[in-house]
Amino acid sequence: MSDRPYVLLSCAMSADGYIDDATPERLRLSSTADFDRVDAVRAGCDAILVGAGTVRADDPGLLIRSEARRAKRVARGLPAHLTKVTLTWSGDLDPGARFFTTGDAPKLVYAPPPAAGELAPRLDGLAEVVDAGDPLSLPRVLGDLAARGVRRLMVEGGGGVHTLFLTADLVDELQLVVAPFFLGDPSAPRFVRSGVFPQSPERPMRLAEVTRIGDLALLRYLTGNARG
Repeated sequence: MSDRPYVLLSCAMSADGYIDDATPERLRLSSTADFDRVDAVRAGCDAILVGAGTVRADDPGLLIRSEARRAKRVARGLPAHLTKVTLTWSGDLDPGARFFTTGDAPKLVYAPPPAAGELAPRLDGLAEVVDAGDPLSLPRVLGDLAARGVRRLMVEGGGGVHTLFLTADLVDELQLVVAPFFLGDPSAPRFVRSGVFPQSPERPMRLAEVTRIGDLALLRYLTGNARG
């Protein structure tokens, strides 16, 4: 068993790098065909991770939509759905969120000790709350996931979580879908925030695949960490 899972970061963004606009409604950046592709990628993973901000803003279910893909997972002795994982610093999570109320696979919440202690009774019976260190430590989170048998982890946002994983050099593969339009709104959320990233002109990622999905472009990059 590796000391951490293979980490695949997946994101759709506008041509100028935004993952949403500034309106209350969720901006559709992808297409039906790409949603199905993402569903297939999910089905090949063991766990899926989003930040608490994404849980609050988007209320995602993070389920595998295809009945056939769920059946194949069950036939392989796996749960029909992925283990759901979220990170929170504040503990601001609604027990009624779809993250907790949908799917029969485990739900894991990683938080620093003060937030973890407050969350545990509120999420009792809905999720396991895990002490992630103070400050919250990504290597500790990934080590715990590996110990639970998670070999392949899909990370789906938001921008703060993308930045956290990328600046920590803990991403093996990046799947970026680029939509054919611009947003140009500095108040809207971007794919990543400011940070010091290990990838640079001197240490670039490797472009492993380019796929056209209608008018969308899927760019699949491997970092220097890629192990599979």
